Amino acid sequence: MTRARDVVEVVARALVDHPDAVTVTETDRRDGTRVALRTEAGDLGKLIGRQGRTAEAIRALALAAAELDGDLARVDFLDADE
Repeated sequence: MTRARDVVEVVARALVDHPDAVTVTETDRRDGTRVALRTEAGDLGKLIGRQGRTAEAIRALALAAAELDGDLARVDFLDADE
C-alpha cells in the first residue's frame, strides 16, 4: 500500500455516511499509481463536492502523498454500480 492510497481511504471514510462501503484499490502504471475509490451511490456526491472541489482536494492530497514516495498518483471516483 502506498501513502496516496492510505490518504484517499482515510479522507473518504471520514466524509461519507457509509464508511464500511468505501473500497480503495491501487494499480501501478508506467505514468504512476492509479487509485480507484468506490463507494455507494448516495455517498459519491459527498466525495465529489460542489463543483468538484472536494474531489480536487482529495486528488491534491493523493498527489502530495505520492510525491513523498517519489511517484505520481491519479484518483478515479467510481460508483458502486460501475
